[in-house]
Amino acid sequence: MDNLHGFFSFVKQHKGAIIGVSLGLLVGILMLSIGFFATLFLALCAGVGAFFGTKNRFRKKFLEMLDKILPDIFK
Repeated sequence: MDNLHGFFSFVKQHKGAIIGVSLGLLVGILMLSIGFFATLFLALCAGVGAFFGTKNRFRKKFLEMLDKILPDIFK
């Protein structure tokens, strides 16, 4: 049980490094498996999705636009 506490303490102290290494490893694997431009496109799509997903104003306008275009599908 003490080892588990030590592990969580280590993770808490080095959270930034662990996230950075994990993201770097993921990007490296993606580049080797699907290529540079496909990885770049995937990162771009994820970034755009994260941007619009966190901005409430854009989300409201997007949903209003969808409601005008497709009024009965989303109800």
